[in-house]
Amino acid sequence: MKVLNNRPGPEEIATIKQVFNAVPVLGNDFFEEMLPKWSAIDVKRKQVLSAEGDTERYLYIVTKGIQRCFCTHGGKEATTIFSYPVSFTGVVDSFLLQRPSTLTFESLTQSRLLRIHYKDFISLTEKHPEFEKWLRIMLSNVLAAVLERQKELSIFSASEKLEVLFKRSPHVFNLIPDKYIASYIGVDKATLSKMLNNKKL
Repeated sequence: MKVLNNRPGPEEIATIKQVFNAVPVLGNDFFEEMLPKWSAIDVKRKQVLSAEGDTERYLYIVTKGIQRCFCTHGGKEATTIFSYPVSFTGVVDSFLLQRPSTLTFESLTQSRLLRIHYKDFISLTEKHPEFEKWLRIMLSNVLAAVLERQKELSIFSASEKLEVLFKRSPHVFNLIPDKYIASYIGVDKATLSKMLNNKKL
């Protein structure tokens, strides 16, 4: 996979700082060292950024476009995560643990992503104690979201999963093809079409 690396623009640098300041524990010294380590890439529609079995080398922030992570089983795909501006993305567990991924990460539309390499990320955690605190708080929030999603998968009907997705991210229905939404809630495309026709979302 060929991607063109370039430097983030001033607005993108501001976006990185804004995203990290969602947990406001990081100082100016940290940002002065961290911000130059990011690069920007432009990717085409349906471009795989990391495949199942790869070890994720980058943490990403989305500034343009829609992406997803998905797994395969029995010849079928199941979408686990959608990402869109402005949020972190990538196969985060593979990135943090540096082990082969069980997911594939791909763009659904033309996208622009900002990214930092693992070696730069981990060196920042070793040098800046406040970044360790930031990471702990951020991962606690991620864990809470994962457990909520696990509850949905375990006990919610397909209709309830659809309603939750609409409440959480209503804009995705105008941006993401139905087949990917169907795989996210665990139904086929035809069933999703019937559900959408029967509901006023």
